[in-house]
Amino acid sequence: MAERKGLVTLKGNPVTLVGKEVKVGDAAPDVTLLDNDLKAVALSAFRGKVVVLSSVPSLDTPVCDTETRRFNEEAAKLGDGVAVLTISMDLPFAQKRWCGAHGIERVKTLSDHRDAAFGKAYGVLIKELRLLARAVFVVDRQGVIRYTQLVEEITHEPDYDAILDAVRKLI
Repeated sequence: MAERKGLVTLKGNPVTLVGKEVKVGDAAPDVTLLDNDLKAVALSAFRGKVVVLSSVPSLDTPVCDTETRRFNEEAAKLGDGVAVLTISMDLPFAQKRWCGAHGIERVKTLSDHRDAAFGKAYGVLIKELRLLARAVFVVDRQGVIRYTQLVEEITHEPDYDAILDAVRKLI
């Protein structure tokens, strides 16, 4: 499995990303994750919608909490033709608890804890921590990557405006 160094830091310390870089124009890798009820969900199930794939280290951290809440607010404005998915290594039980506690209804959380399939396929698995790096991928209705953003410092939020601009161009 490919390893990439020097792209991302955690509190200033470099980490290693496992998996090949996913680029604009690539077919979005189809992986199967678990939803909050332990049901398998393939990313291809969202084909026909514009999809925002937001990978985060853990919903139980301040930046991930803020990011997912922001995407929940934005998703309500984007309409039913857009699916916003937050993917983490958190257990489905923890994701369900977190969503319930924070009123998250428009973002669907999915767990990659079992196989790290998303992390490896999208090149965002942090080798040293077995967590996902903070990244966002925008996928068009045909399943093609149209925008990517790998946040260089994991403790920072993504550029929401750039992401939302990319989504609006596709809807």
